[in-house]
Amino acid sequence: MSFDAAEIERYARHLVLPEIGGPGQARLAAARVLVVGAGGLGSPLILYLAAAGVGCIGVVDDDVVSLSNLQRQVLHGTPDIGRPKVSSAADAVLRLNPHVRVEPHAHRLDGHNARALIAGYDLVADGCDNFATRYLVADACLAEMRPLVTAALGRFDGSLTTLKPYEMRPDGRPNPSYRDLFPDPPAAGVVPTCAEVGVLGALAGIMGSMMALEVIRQITGFGEGLVGRLLMVDAMGMRVDEVGY
Repeated sequence: MSFDAAEIERYARHLVLPEIGGPGQARLAAARVLVVGAGGLGSPLILYLAAAGVGCIGVVDDDVVSLSNLQRQVLHGTPDIGRPKVSSAADAVLRLNPHVRVEPHAHRLDGHNARALIAGYDLVADGCDNFATRYLVADACLAEMRPLVTAALGRFDGSLTTLKPYEMRPDGRPNPSYRDLFPDPPAAGVVPTCAEVGVLGALAGIMGSMMALEVIRQITGFGEGLVGRLLMVDAMGMRVDEVGY
């Protein structure tokens, strides 16, 4: 894949990195990434994927922008209130990088459509805000053999990992799945929503940006990915820890 003069200037800071360079940038341009959720995590994730030159970004979200979103969902602005989030996301990406195509999916993922939608992309990044969707996406990614970068937010904490349970570890065992990490979802009502307990806006920016970094690493192949490693961020103590699983 060749880049024109404007693209070479746009991606110049990537192109001079030996770990990315022209081949890595070409892989980004050819990639199709599905982002689940255009909210607190999806906002910085989508923006940084677009800035990096990911060729096609699918965005699935059935919600509309509300005023209370804007404390953390920086993809959207005050004029977007009432608009579908996928439409606002598409406009934001176009403003940032016209070389990136957005495929909006303004509906909720369910057992009937998840596998077919996920099968159309190379990699999935899940930034949704509920356990039911996380399990659904993880199961569909396993069935379709798609890498999954998944993150979650608490009030002052966040977590991030990458799942490839359809591949083997060096010792011949399969990589862990989401259900290996979290065997059972919590009972309904046990985990309060962010509307009930709050969430630190800047933390969503940190975790969404880390998701984008991990997606870029998975596409270009540099560094050590997070398969089998759960990264945990504590915003109260300003600490980052890791647990192997």
